[in-house]
Amino acid sequence: MNHRPPPTSSSKRTPRRGFTLIELLVVIAIIAILAGMLLPALSKSKTKAQGIKCMASGRQMMLAWRLYLDDSQDRVPQSFGPNEWVHGSLDFSGGNRSNWDINQDITKSLLWSYCGNSADIWKCPADNSTVKVTGVTKTRVRSIAMNAWFNSTDVEGFTAGFKNFKNMSDLTDPGPSGTWVFLDEREDSINDGEFVVGMNGYPDKPQQWSIVDFPASYHNGAAGFSFADGHSEIRKWKDARTKPVLKKGQLLSLGVPSPNNPDVLWMMERSTRKAK
Repeated sequence: MNHRPPPTSSSKRTPRRGFTLIELLVVIAIIAILAGMLLPALSKSKTKAQGIKCMASGRQMMLAWRLYLDDSQDRVPQSFGPNEWVHGSLDFSGGNRSNWDINQDITKSLLWSYCGNSADIWKCPADNSTVKVTGVTKTRVRSIAMNAWFNSTDVEGFTAGFKNFKNMSDLTDPGPSGTWVFLDEREDSINDGEFVVGMNGYPDKPQQWSIVDFPASYHNGAAGFSFADGHSEIRKWKDARTKPVLKKGQLLSLGVPSPNNPDVLWMMERSTRKAK
């Protein structure tokens, strides 16, 4: 019977040396550096994806708006008034069903049947605002608002002498491709269904410019806009006054002076024109 010969000293395996503490710390430091480099890129990718989805939702809402016009002899729905496009006003109260229950206002909207009964397109995916309802956290249901210069009953109280569009045929200046209809409004600014761009001082008295309502800045400091011709845009804001620091659960003070703000001018240019 053969027996395996005992291993010689030269055939014995050399014991493996483990990592030293310093080597482990170096590896951890490298991983931390890589994570620090990758996470911002991933965050930007997520924000970009949300912006793309936001624009797609805006185009769907504009299609619903256009279908409504086709059935209404081109008369636009009211942004504010007794026959407004959507009733209800948002805040941070759990007792206010308009904040969290789509059946309170959204399913009763003039546009609901035209938008495929889809509640998703009523809110930007980057809007993470919530309310507490009897101890349960619920997401709010709407981030979009309509340009107040579309058939509103109160917009002329903010600035008189400008076009209040009643029909699609009224959009001759700035024209359908240059007039926005919907935007995403900040969670701490949004209330009713209209978004007011005050026209005081337009175009050549910048000391009179102000921000009545605040647009969102969810997409790396930008907001989504949908225009009357059906296209959507993401507008990046240039002035810090347009995107004040968000304080969760607190409403902003609205109607604040913002002289020489280029963002205000951009919105005014695309909201309405002086009546002739």
